[in-house]
Amino acid sequence: MSVAPSMQNLHALAGWSAGDSDTVNDVVRRAAREFGDQPFLDILGDVLSFADIQRQSCRLANGLAKLGVVKGQTVVTILDNNCDAVLLWFALNKLGAISVPVNTAFKGEFLRHQIADANASMVIAETDYAERICQIVHQLPDLRFLVHRGDAPEGLGGATQMVALDSLRSDDDTDPEVNVGPGDLTMLIYTGGTTGPSKGCMISHNYACNEARQIILCHGRTRDSITWTPLPLFHLNATVTTILCNLMIGARSVVYPRFSVSGFWPDIERSGANEANLLASMGPLLAGAPDNEAMARCHGQLNKVYSAPFPPELQQRWRERFGVRHTVGGAGFGLTECAIVTLLPFGEPEKPNCAGKRCDSFDIRVVDDNDVELPYGTAGELIVRPLKPHVMFEGYWNRPADTLKAMRNMWFHTGDIGKIDEDGFFFFLDRKKDYMRRGGENISSYEMEKTFAAHPQIEDVAVHAVFSELSEDEVKVTAVLRPGGTVTEEELCRWAIDRVPYYAVPRYIEFRTQVPRSPVGRILKYELRDQGITPATWDRIKANVTFDKR
Repeated sequence: MSVAPSMQNLHALAGWSAGDSDTVNDVVRRAAREFGDQPFLDILGDVLSFADIQRQSCRLANGLAKLGVVKGQTVVTILDNNCDAVLLWFALNKLGAISVPVNTAFKGEFLRHQIADANASMVIAETDYAERICQIVHQLPDLRFLVHRGDAPEGLGGATQMVALDSLRSDDDTDPEVNVGPGDLTMLIYTGGTTGPSKGCMISHNYACNEARQIILCHGRTRDSITWTPLPLFHLNATVTTILCNLMIGARSVVYPRFSVSGFWPDIERSGANEANLLASMGPLLAGAPDNEAMARCHGQLNKVYSAPFPPELQQRWRERFGVRHTVGGAGFGLTECAIVTLLPFGEPEKPNCAGKRCDSFDIRVVDDNDVELPYGTAGELIVRPLKPHVMFEGYWNRPADTLKAMRNMWFHTGDIGKIDEDGFFFFLDRKKDYMRRGGENISSYEMEKTFAAHPQIEDVAVHAVFSELSEDEVKVTAVLRPGGTVTEEELCRWAIDRVPYYAVPRYIEFRTQVPRSPVGRILKYELRDQGITPATWDRIKANVTFDKR
């Protein structure tokens, strides 16, 4: 296929460059030197300065070193949004160790898989989550230390040693100064998985720093920013685009423990935040909430609100109702493997429903099923490759075959469908993969189906998405019972509550005599998605089944 001259010219502008190189460790050190005792991190009034971050992370690093943590070692953390979650990331990196933050909703097989796959001999967890480790410790033969934040959990057993986190706060606050380079790993971030188990994306120090630099550009973040977020610190969004980004420029970060409609405006008022970083259904839920006194007092306080998705009509609602001056929704498009591959610098004109435009960190193309590039405005799969060292993931942890498969023709295949117009704007259209997304979290259909298949009365099962009236997806289980099976939809749902993350508990369940399959036996999920909610579909919301969302 011939390429239009305008496309050739645009591609000619993109070439390999050295780019900026940095490490998380150096960002922390510079911030301590430049901004000292100025306040940096605020969590419900628990405030740490830039200098505190350096000193306290060094204390933890030296305590962890006494337990034998060394460069290249993976350490799993299962922590709520608190100061220790931030300090431990930096402490592990100071030793050259690799932080593996795990979703706090995980339990059972979801939790076991990530700890085992990461080859972690140490887990650091809140007491409640440490108790979940105790239930599966017999399936984790390599686990040597369980470090608990809070009271010691009961029933650990085995050869694993319990250690209190407070005992690791050394009196020595000197910097270990381990030699860590831009290409060394700062963390593993596990993908939600698609047709297989979730995989650990190897995130380098420079990847994290480059993404933080991108956010400074597309959010217009400045030294005066006070950025509020309720997003979990086990995701890159809060860790990199709020914490690391603001650390770079001397801005303040306000982290809320967990999103709450009723808690939003009171904490915006308490903290003096002038920016809010939201995600998924948070934007529409807050826009539709009743008035309250804190909301009225905060009218006009927020200078910027970022969210995704953030359609134009919702942005207008935020500006008109809350007096927000700038709403940012089309600032960029990215995924765990390659951060932000399209972005829009703050203040530049955007196009409706766009997801940013080409940037200088990545070469992107839209291709057909044979990897042939498609003309402007034509929908196809987005493929990506880096234009600078260490701005993309370093591959999947211990999975070279999966890495190579994703890098077909030496391009990373995102599995996302979109189009690029003549001006370089990217428009996301759909997902090619069979994963689901709910509450800002990717959900592995593979891991969900493995869980439900373990129920003694389930013979066959498919877990898939259906349309949500708020945003993203609702989860539906379509199952076939074994002969003589008597479990009800509600009983199956309550059974699942103890075995899957709270955000993955299915809203819909339907029993059938069979699930649709192709001639080679593959479940035809597109048929189930298209059929959606049928007359035979049970609805958890209508049945008033509630549960603890932790």
